[in-house]
Amino acid sequence: MTYFDTLETRSADQRAADLARDLPALIAHAKTAPAMAESLADVDPAQITGLEALSRLPVIRKADLSGAQKARPPMGGFLPAGGAFEHVFQSPGPIYEIGRTTADWWRMGRFLHACGVGRGDIVQNCFGYHLTPAGMIFESGARAVGAAVLPAGTGQTDLQVRAAVDIGTTAYAGTPDYLKVILDRADEMGERLAITRAAVGGGALFPSLRKEYADRGILCLQCYATADLGNIAYESEAMEGMILDEGVIVEIVRPGTGDPVPMGEVGEVVVTTLNRDYPLVRFATGDLSALMPGVSPCGRTNLRIRGWMGRADQTTKIKGMFVRPEQVAEFVARHEEVARARVIATREGEMDAMTVQVESRAANPGLYEQSIVDVLKLKGRVEIVAPGSLPNDGKVIEDRRSYG
Repeated sequence: MTYFDTLETRSADQRAADLARDLPALIAHAKTAPAMAESLADVDPAQITGLEALSRLPVIRKADLSGAQKARPPMGGFLPAGGAFEHVFQSPGPIYEIGRTTADWWRMGRFLHACGVGRGDIVQNCFGYHLTPAGMIFESGARAVGAAVLPAGTGQTDLQVRAAVDIGTTAYAGTPDYLKVILDRADEMGERLAITRAAVGGGALFPSLRKEYADRGILCLQCYATADLGNIAYESEAMEGMILDEGVIVEIVRPGTGDPVPMGEVGEVVVTTLNRDYPLVRFATGDLSALMPGVSPCGRTNLRIRGWMGRADQTTKIKGMFVRPEQVAEFVARHEEVARARVIATREGEMDAMTVQVESRAANPGLYEQSIVDVLKLKGRVEIVAPGSLPNDGKVIEDRRSYG
């Protein structure tokens, strides 16, 4: 087996040493961006040499980017001094992201290499090229591994089939389900495609769909990437979790906070990118996942995550009042003996009801009633549950009301 580079097989000690060397310079460089200088004003970059120190820095959220971009267009002051870019993209919000034409700027080549894509391949890139960056992200990755690209974009399935047949497409890039649309249409047209690998993202890859592709002789692997950060994690042929990309630092934190959770516990994905053109420090993706112990059987040694497990933004309106994850986190922080808490919204008759489940060894629910009112601004039923008994799904607010 060959690897994309030697970074993928570093020892844990070497990776930590490299991080200690590179992180202070990255933080210092990030502080040259006006918006980052404000949030990192009191930070001494020389002291930020590892995950523990990094975890004490403030978290940046998409709302911060959007608000800053409206106040200080086009990029909200998040570009470092001397920052340059060749492309500007738009994501829902709207939020604007930069892009560069320098080699593999979004670090997608590592994933395509893990998919077995390289020289001699023709990648049919069915990600969108208009406004959003996905098409360019995967095209830059294909170039990084020496593959040719058909910039197919989305739709016009008959033309997609015709092109795949005529030029001999060997690999697909796009959302997981659109490849099936192309394959089914090819069957209807009596055409046989030469696609043997698929690099997918931007949607759920269900086991049944992956098996259907495998039955057709197509290896289908998925990555986890965002427009702001590029590639974050990816699958290898081992298909045991997603391996973290070597160009990012990933933390899993309790939703509503910046506090890391223990290994294996579900929380929000927070990413620091080592990209000096756009060095986002502790950027909260709003996605849920969990770190996995051990390393991949494929030999790549970086940490792994379990993949996308839902959204961390669980803000819910109860009795006309918004309840947010950060409020639940504040309640937990007020009580040293409380490990975790979960707000559950239900309906009783025609009225909203709120129950707060509290992991505690205390026996008296009354200990927490006033604190809940103070922090959540609502009265609710308190249920004390055994420590460790709440589900490990990253939820701190659960809405059980039916809206049907």
